[in-house]
Amino acid sequence: MKYTKLSQTEDLMPTLGLGTWQASSDVIESIVYKALNLGYRHIDTAFNYNNEEAIGIAIKKWIDDGKGSRQDLFITTKLPHVGNRASDVKKFLELQLSRLQLDYLDLYLIHVPFAFHCDPKTLTPIVKHTGEYELDVETDHISIWKVMEECQKEGLIRNLGLSNFSENQIAKIIKTASFKPQVLQVELHAYFQQIPLRKFCEENDIIVTAYAPLGSPGAKDHFVNKYNYSPDKFPDLLGLPDIKEIADKYSKTPAQVLLRFLVQEKVVVIPKSTSENRIHENSNIYDFELTPAEVNRLRKLDRGEEGRIFNFLFWKGVDKHPEYPFDLQKINA
Repeated sequence: MKYTKLSQTEDLMPTLGLGTWQASSDVIESIVYKALNLGYRHIDTAFNYNNEEAIGIAIKKWIDDGKGSRQDLFITTKLPHVGNRASDVKKFLELQLSRLQLDYLDLYLIHVPFAFHCDPKTLTPIVKHTGEYELDVETDHISIWKVMEECQKEGLIRNLGLSNFSENQIAKIIKTASFKPQVLQVELHAYFQQIPLRKFCEENDIIVTAYAPLGSPGAKDHFVNKYNYSPDKFPDLLGLPDIKEIADKYSKTPAQVLLRFLVQEKVVVIPKSTSENRIHENSNIYDFELTPAEVNRLRKLDRGEEGRIFNFLFWKGVDKHPEYPFDLQKINA
């Protein structure tokens, strides 16, 4: 396992983690345990994934079985869209720590820059009879961040970051923060390489983590019949001739090449899988290195904004939120 050092705390973050979106509770418990046994130390989850309790059980069992200690692990979760207000940060954080059976998180992210009103009974977004989500348009990132800083000082969180935020939104937080964002998690893969945003992050000592680093091949089924989504949005990165040719050269899988490319580009990757074989394969990316010519070849696959898969428009009406982070003109082009 390789690591990258985070600013301010100098904590070491593994450059490979296990993503857990779409992984149901009945499956993820055994998968996380197996991943930890295979050498994974970085687990990424979120309140919205509805699997924090199962992940917590797996982590506790792994520690109780004498396989390792809490200090060996790097656990990330996220403040949900229904908790995106200063008054709710600590409530959700404490609930998530309880579900994960942890005293602290290694990294806590604001999951998205917009907010929905919350049904207090189900802790899910309130949806109008029209199908539109009930927006909380008074989202204040600065006040949310201040509470997260307080939680960091209290020792409940080691490191702080953002997810799905735009450059302008990050810059506003940086201007007022006493503890600056250390990590940005965004969609990032060969077709959508986020070059300008990555440059901005590098200039501000922010580590970039890529979700959907393989183009999220398993998400097609998840989005069938979802509002404003088509399976055509999901590219077959694993089937690209450029990727296959390089994979054959190194006797690697296309997934290993795609992950190795991003890690060489100084991006942390969190591929999701519920297959033990694929989890093992995904971890074997440190025993080969792409040449500068191969890296440049893969850089040329970038489609810019056209390569984006996840625009969150499946949450009907979300684009009306004042903090919706993406350029709709580019999305609709």
